Amino acid sequence: MDTKLTLSFDEAIIIKAKNFAERNNISLSRMVEHLLSKVVENSYQSLEDFPISDWVNMVAEGDAVYQTKKPKKTSLNDEFFASQK
Repeated sequence: MDTKLTLSFDEAIIIKAKNFAERNNISLSRMVEHLLSKVVENSYQSLEDFPISDWVNMVAEGDAVYQTKKPKKTSLNDEFFASQK
């Protein structure tokens, strides 16, 4: 059963990912689902343990930044309000 999920990404990454998915005759939803299935099917302890495939690097822009510590709520609020300006 499919479940809808709303995600937010940088617009440039979405454009590249959509183009990649189209060239490979797969929907963006199924491509993301495939990537997520690879993450959860193994017993990775952290994102640093997960091997990023070459094709993910092709559609990504810049280095990945992982936040392994939960930010404080006040910094999340500040970040949100700063992005709304």
